[in-house]
Amino acid sequence: MRRTRSLLAALTAAALAISLGAPGSAATDDEPTTGQTAAWRWPVSPPEVARVFAAPPHPYGAGHRGIDLVVGETGEVRAPAAGVVAFAGRVVDRELVTLDHGAGLVTTLEPVAPTVAPGQVVAAGDVVGVVAAGGHAAAGTVHFGVRADGVYINPLLLLGEVPRAVLLPCC
Repeated sequence: MRRTRSLLAALTAAALAISLGAPGSAATDDEPTTGQTAAWRWPVSPPEVARVFAAPPHPYGAGHRGIDLVVGETGEVRAPAAGVVAFAGRVVDRELVTLDHGAGLVTTLEPVAPTVAPGQVVAAGDVVGVVAAGGHAAAGTVHFGVRADGVYINPLLLLGEVPRAVLLPCC
């Protein structure tokens, strides 16, 4: 239990450091929208969360390891941060794009018909594809998942959108 807490604390600290524009993070000429940082951007515009992140109770437990976002009229899906396309193609019943951002951070966007190829370098805000069909995401939405060193984290950590916890008095 103590090791899990330490890992979660380290992941949160790393995510926050990156979201605050740690060295080596990239930005686009576009102005960030409310809550978003220069390094990480919403992959769709305007941002609207259709389904929230739900951490599983253990690595193999049920949960929702990302957020589902409503895709705008253009259907475009953009890179949330600078990186390299690790995968772009079909897996079982859906097309997806996976981006390696370095420092152990990997993003997967699905279902997305890719307009990029593996090995291609992308900047934050570059179009990586258009919303497609398939997978578990509802029609017209895209699933945005982020792994930090192989562990899924809430993408909102990197977008500066996780609300502060409020402690209530007990008893």
